[in-house]
Amino acid sequence: MRGVRAALVCLLTALALSGCMRRAAPVAMVQPQADLDTIAYGQSYAAAPAPIPVAYAAAPMPVVYDAAYHLDAGDKLRVVVYGQEGLTNTYAIDAGGSITMPLIGSVPARGRTPAGLAAAIAARLRNGYIREPSVAVEVEAYRPFFILGEVAAPGQYPYVPNMSVESAVAIAGGFSPRARRDRVTLTHTDASGSMRSVVPLGTAVSPGDTVLVGERWF
Repeated sequence: MRGVRAALVCLLTALALSGCMRRAAPVAMVQPQADLDTIAYGQSYAAAPAPIPVAYAAAPMPVVYDAAYHLDAGDKLRVVVYGQEGLTNTYAIDAGGSITMPLIGSVPARGRTPAGLAAAIAARLRNGYIREPSVAVEVEAYRPFFILGEVAAPGQYPYVPNMSVESAVAIAGGFSPRARRDRVTLTHTDASGSMRSVVPLGTAVSPGDTVLVGERWF
């Protein structure tokens, strides 16, 4: 009887040990670690990502016209007669060097500065039309310049203030393969006459000038 009891005890012990060996081990769950600010204050003060800098294009520089510039045929002018809408308008200087306005007709402009032309217009208006006229004249567009010879697209182009021979060539599409870059002739005409000379690429170009790029033969 004692032998049977001992056998049963051994059997039960073996079964218990077998169940313990098959039981799955507990899995440890790792919680994300909070930062120190959250633990201490209940709110995170961690630094936010730095903002990405945004580059903005620079505002275009305003075109500044030369007040001492001498007018000539082809220039386009804005004439303002204060309080006189019928006279305020845009006028182009014709081939004869004059502008034509209502009431006063043709007014010579060639060789005058904008301020000088404004004074001449005011004098005409004061002579029987307006008692105390106030007149302002500004250049709205300069007369064009010309570029000829060995460039990609020779021709006539609008003048841009502060232009050089090099920028004039760029506007005309650049030098041609046969261009002689050390042989650029600039012709300038004013009230005293025409002057032609071979110039470096950094030479200033004026309204109405002609740039001629020479050709090389080898």
